[in-house]
Amino acid sequence: MNQPRMVFCKKLKQELPGIAFRPFTDDFGQLLFDNVSQQAWQMWLRESPRYINTYGVDLQSEKGREFLREQMRIFFGLAEGELAATAWRPLDDKG
Repeated sequence: MNQPRMVFCKKLKQELPGIAFRPFTDDFGQLLFDNVSQQAWQMWLRESPRYINTYGVDLQSEKGREFLREQMRIFFGLAEGELAATAWRPLDDKG
């Protein structure tokens, strides 16, 4: 029986099943693979379109990819800093 690969997730600060693949083929992909849980990765996948849409990030450009990678580093607790503000706001009681 295959047990999931466990990692200490930097984002959620607990031992959890890791992501099943390296999301990038470089050292950054290995860093994510070693330090990010599947649960935190799913959180990022829901969050990342907010940055792409707010800032009009062009993922085909080096500048766009580096911006998103920096947001990922901060989001996952791999770097110090504040996440960039996004245009998304949660609904208030008035809907």
